[in-house]
Amino acid sequence: MKSACIAAALSLAALSAYAAERDPMAFSHNDWEVACDNTRTCRAAGYQLDAGPSDPVSMLITRAAGPGTAIDVKLQVGGEGEVKGPLRFKVGKATVSGLEGDIAELEANQVRTILPELLKGDEATVTAGGRTWTLSLAGLNAVLLKMDEVQGRVGTPGALVRRGAKPESSVLPPVRVPTTSVFKPPKARPGDDALAARIFPSLDMADVKEQCNNSQELNAKSLAVHRLTGSKVLLSLGCGMGAYNYSSLLWIANDKPPYAPVSIEANGDFDEKDASVTSSMKGRGIGDCWWSETWNFNGRDFVRTSATGDGMCRGFAGGAWSLPRYVDRGATPSKP
Repeated sequence: MKSACIAAALSLAALSAYAAERDPMAFSHNDWEVACDNTRTCRAAGYQLDAGPSDPVSMLITRAAGPGTAIDVKLQVGGEGEVKGPLRFKVGKATVSGLEGDIAELEANQVRTILPELLKGDEATVTAGGRTWTLSLAGLNAVLLKMDEVQGRVGTPGALVRRGAKPESSVLPPVRVPTTSVFKPPKARPGDDALAARIFPSLDMADVKEQCNNSQELNAKSLAVHRLTGSKVLLSLGCGMGAYNYSSLLWIANDKPPYAPVSIEANGDFDEKDASVTSSMKGRGIGDCWWSETWNFNGRDFVRTSATGDGMCRGFAGGAWSLPRYVDRGATPSKP
């Protein structure tokens, strides 16, 4: 499905559904979510109860793929007012004190202390300077089980939830980070400014009208043209517009007849410095949950090089964490 179809007034439900369709390794249950990227690194995030009394609080549990890999845990709190003093984290019989910084990272021995209690509890508390935050643990076990499944840990000694006697060597290895060769496009040529009016009649307006909520206002002046190669251009047509999200339809076309524009999946803003297209969407107006995706031109087509997002809107401006779905090492841009 073409990603530019996303409704302008993107709701949290729509954002989560879109992410799930693009990324089968994303899963949420109650107050926890997990996203595993294309290298099999998984990140699970939990929050306070939705619409509950607690100020924003979140825990991030990260684990790379492969046998015997460590478990990283970070903690952050939000809400109005400065947080005074170090954080004290308590869950069940386990307590960790002296956690410093806006985002506190637990040491390995601290992770080993709290993890068994996290799996048994219903909630955990964070205190500092007379303030208290309550982290919900509802959904944690289901999310960590999904993490174990993706990484092939179920039934092994290193599993987080369902441990067993299967050899640790049976755990799936990490997947190598891909490297996409990207290209720096040439400068615009004389006459490129006139291409929009020439190519616009070649576009499939029936398809545009089906996907855009502002199709009645679109004309050749709405079409932006960017040079990609000596003979190819990128066409960009603003499509979905709303209170806080924007989408576009993109095509690659010849710069001479027949123009033969071909629609592409990428949508968003074009950056000519590295021939990239980036789309950023937020789940609601205050911007406490985001989805971002980037595609780069490899000389023939735009390929996905980055995707990240969190599906739970829990009060952290800009989102609590970045949960990558897709990563790419990328190459130094060069001319095609």
